[in-house]
Amino acid sequence: MRFIDFNMRFFVFSLLLMGSNLLFGQYHFSGKVVQAQPGQNIYLSLVEDYRKASRIYVNQIIAKTQVDSLGNFRFSGNHLPDKNRMYRIHLDNCSNDDEARHFLGQCSNSQSIVFIGHNRDTLYFPPSFDDQALCSVTSTNPKSDLLLQVNALKEEMAYNFMEYHSDANRALNEKKWFSTLQDFGQNSGEPLVELYIYDFLSDKRSETYRYYLKDLQTNPYYQGLSHRLQSTYPNTSFTEEFRTEIGLDQQLANTGASSFWQWKWILQILLILSILANMYFLATRKIKLQANVRSNLQQLTPQERNIVDYILQDMSNKEIAAELFISLSTVKTHINNLYKKLGVSSREEIVSLYKQKINRGSSPYFQPRKSV
Repeated sequence: MRFIDFNMRFFVFSLLLMGSNLLFGQYHFSGKVVQAQPGQNIYLSLVEDYRKASRIYVNQIIAKTQVDSLGNFRFSGNHLPDKNRMYRIHLDNCSNDDEARHFLGQCSNSQSIVFIGHNRDTLYFPPSFDDQALCSVTSTNPKSDLLLQVNALKEEMAYNFMEYHSDANRALNEKKWFSTLQDFGQNSGEPLVELYIYDFLSDKRSETYRYYLKDLQTNPYYQGLSHRLQSTYPNTSFTEEFRTEIGLDQQLANTGASSFWQWKWILQILLILSILANMYFLATRKIKLQANVRSNLQQLTPQERNIVDYILQDMSNKEIAAELFISLSTVKTHINNLYKKLGVSSREEIVSLYKQKINRGSSPYFQPRKSV
């Protein structure tokens, strides 16, 4: 009951403010965050670039305030654009002493809402029935909550795509949801809503991007949106950005469709040439390695060849000394000479160099003396 009474008082207060806002051009954005700590920072951002509507950017923030002891916050002033824009209010659980983490998206339990407003709006963000913050809005502007409705449609779309993981299901849902979201945006009468939807559907990181390029070739919707933006928001950065993107993407879609098969054959030819080149390289390398082995063998004395053969049999220095009837220090001297001649530094490298190249017993160089 206390929550309902508060909302009623706020509604009456909003009606009183509407008249004064129209006269004096002042906005009032307020709300309640039940689970926030007193003194916790909360931020207001102006989202002029629709491609940056998905997360916090430092250069978008225009105001900061703090949550009071009851969880209330408030932004007010008269410096916002007179026409509708996209805004974000953002709160997270980082400490106020570590503001850099706010903007790097590293805080847990972040809470954020993107909405539409202008310089004469009065908005209130009430907590939900389970005390969740920044998930609904009450506003003097009937278009403020349209982006929340878009988010609900996106969640329903994601569910439809995940219900059946098949190409047929994806093809059906792509056509259905492109049409559903585009119709919703156009019927809203607010091109900013359409930009918000366009950013989602044309995201190069999304699975919808391929269908977007296909849709762009035949659907007059995109040119219609360009005209609506130019009519409602002329000479704005986001209108120019959209028109530039559409022009570039149309060129990409048209040239991509005509040259797809050509590039496919070119890539296949390049792949075959790459395989042949690798085969030639490996064969040449094998021949060179075998030649190096033969060349290195020519440098060894008969005694050193015997020692190499015993090393390949994984015999220790002491065992080699016993087989050849020489002292342990003499074996070590021979092995050091082997390292220098073969350009290696360990017994393992000798094994790697010879073991797979020479069949022991078939080479005239490896005929170890029999023990007596």
